[in-house]
Amino acid sequence: MPWSEGGWLDGVSWLASPNHGERPTGAEVSLVVIHNISLPPDEFGGDWVEDFFLNRLDAAVHPYFSTISGLQVSAHFYVRRDGRIVQFVSCDRRAWHAGQSIWRGRENCNDYSVGIELEGSDFQPYAPAQYEALWALLDALRQRYPIAAIAGHCHVAPGRKTDPGPHFDWAALRARYGELDLPTEVTG
Repeated sequence: MPWSEGGWLDGVSWLASPNHGERPTGAEVSLVVIHNISLPPDEFGGDWVEDFFLNRLDAAVHPYFSTISGLQVSAHFYVRRDGRIVQFVSCDRRAWHAGQSIWRGRENCNDYSVGIELEGSDFQPYAPAQYEALWALLDALRQRYPIAAIAGHCHVAPGRKTDPGPHFDWAALRARYGELDLPTEVTG
């Protein structure tokens, strides 16, 4: 996958989220954080995740939405169940995905990471098409940035987050990217 100017990946859909900021001076993108998301929880399809990252989620549509509609969050990428990828934030910018976080003693993971949301939940396996898209996305990121580590949200925010959950195939990730710094605890 080739890259366009400014950290946007070609060959994926682009929906520019307003929820981002500058990376600190000198911060290299060296970490990928893998998440899961489904809106409403444990339901797939629809445009609710896109609406959430674009600050246009209608709180009246579902009771759960009223609890999150005021949040301003984003991820760099969202991988749908069918493998389609949506990019919300330039990888050269700081997306708001990890929150209060730490990896290997280094705080504020948003400063030096790319966030990838998989359409899913802690309670169901991911689709094969999502893994195929994720591998291509990780390969593209590694071609452009000095990615040294891949972790789950559960690893950078332990006790606060559980995603990507117990159904994420860490063994497959380890087989492909074992030379990178990967978490030893893989269940979240």
